[in-house]
Amino acid sequence: MPGAEAAGTFAIGGEITVSRLGFGAMRIVGPGVWGEPADRASVVETLAGLPRLGVNFVDTADSYGPNVSEALIREVLHPYPGMLVATKAGYARPGPGQWATDGRPDHLRRQALDSRRRLGVERIDLWTLHRIDSQVPREAQFAAMRGLIDDGVVRHVGLSEVTVGDIRAARAHFPVATVQNQYNLFNRIHEDVLDYCAAEGIGFIAFYPLGSGKLVRRATEGTPLADIARAHGATPNQIALAWLLRRSPVMLPIPGTGKPAHLAENVAAAAIRLSDAEFAALDRFGRG
Repeated sequence: MPGAEAAGTFAIGGEITVSRLGFGAMRIVGPGVWGEPADRASVVETLAGLPRLGVNFVDTADSYGPNVSEALIREVLHPYPGMLVATKAGYARPGPGQWATDGRPDHLRRQALDSRRRLGVERIDLWTLHRIDSQVPREAQFAAMRGLIDDGVVRHVGLSEVTVGDIRAARAHFPVATVQNQYNLFNRIHEDVLDYCAAEGIGFIAFYPLGSGKLVRRATEGTPLADIARAHGATPNQIALAWLLRRSPVMLPIPGTGKPAHLAENVAAAAIRLSDAEFAALDRFGRG
């Protein structure tokens, strides 16, 4: 069975080539993105399956757990042969389901250093500002990111949930390797950001590419999503991932799961090839 490599590749920062269908590691921790996973054995099996399925791009964050996701990834996948493990910082986690932005430069630096230690690497290949903190001058946060590059803590940097204006402002400080925004068949509010990234050769990491499980509710009988899935002998989620992969060559969807069977199902979407008519029908349906 073809693996994630069937999705094609993208060179992050112009130099780290990964399969475009990646893995988001938020779901490998406990409820509320807090603590250890309820089924640790299943999570370990899922992570161990990534290289076998050709998935060589993993996205995590210090806030997932917090710290639990990074620790599990190191336990199972270190030293990451042929794999890019990206992480993020910029959130504080006071409790389960609670998120508070913290873009203070000293906090960002400390968290990057801690992530480097937890992941067991000399340098983080891709480090992302999880959110721009509106209570801290944007330029100060960007300057802190520049410092992490200059000091060899991180190799490439990215931004998450940002506008085109944010990206342009950041590029005055450093090359933006990736942008991670919410995007899926039914959530298209960042079309302008995706188009900008495509024009500039910036990787676009689509999080919640399946709408956090809500997408399948739209695949009712007689809809293009249901009909096209049936025609391909696929699930609606697989068709939605195939649509994303065709949408742009800079698209890097990161569906996440803690279950091996679900991982295999997601990866199988990499081999689905939509016709022009199918892609157009899904595009119209998603905008409807």
